[in-house]
Amino acid sequence: MADALKPLRLLAHDAEDLGVLSAALQDAVAKIGDIRWDAQARTLTIACNRFRWERAGGKGGERVRSALQFGDVAGVQARNLRRDAKGAVVELLSIGFEPGEEAPAGVVTLTFAGGGDMRVTVDCLDVALADLSDPWATPRTPGHAD
Repeated sequence: MADALKPLRLLAHDAEDLGVLSAALQDAVAKIGDIRWDAQARTLTIACNRFRWERAGGKGGERVRSALQFGDVAGVQARNLRRDAKGAVVELLSIGFEPGEEAPAGVVTLTFAGGGDMRVTVDCLDVALADLSDPWATPRTPGHAD
């Protein structure tokens, strides 16, 4: 059980790895202003409050400040996300990958609650997730209607 207390540090270099990151980030919340694309560095970075599913049990749970970074980003498109509303909060539901015609390129899709999404075109999958803070208690466990 001591391992569950360590900060999460994960890398994804293929679709299967990305599925693990997607599960760890389900129901993470972020402000629009905490999503940054640096076209010159070819990175997309999202700072978020991740629900610690690996520690969930009973009522409530824990959240931790985390960062998700995509490397080798060729372009980013957003739909139904107001980039000018920097304080607006979005909830991440899933992350998927669709391979392109020339491996290892493809498109990563981040799906958010409420119908928003981001399409991240990458030359290859180079994704890192890292917990940045100590966890804190939250009284609510995220839930989804069937």
